[in-house]
Amino acid sequence: MSTFNDRERAYESKFAHDADLRFKAEARRNRLLGEWAADLLGKTGDEARSYAMTVVSADFDEPGEEDVFRKVEADLQGHADAATIRAKMAELTGVARQQVAEES
Repeated sequence: MSTFNDRERAYESKFAHDADLRFKAEARRNRLLGEWAADLLGKTGDEARSYAMTVVSADFDEPGEEDVFRKVEADLQGHADAATIRAKMAELTGVARQQVAEES
């Protein structure tokens, strides 16, 4: 029975680790998206970093990424369309996952 318990603990540990990596990658993607949007808005330095953090915190409004998309879309009116924002989100998801994987 010990082998079964060990296997179960290992699976739970892997699940928790994978969930942690997904969370970190999503937060990283949101920060990168915020930095990209800040650049389009002409923000630099502390103002750009502050804006990027508002994008990260927008993700806590509701489950999923639509809250982040809506925030950035509203902020980028006249600078980028919905398709461009969604494409950038998809691109940055891959970049963020790679960065988080390299760090762990």
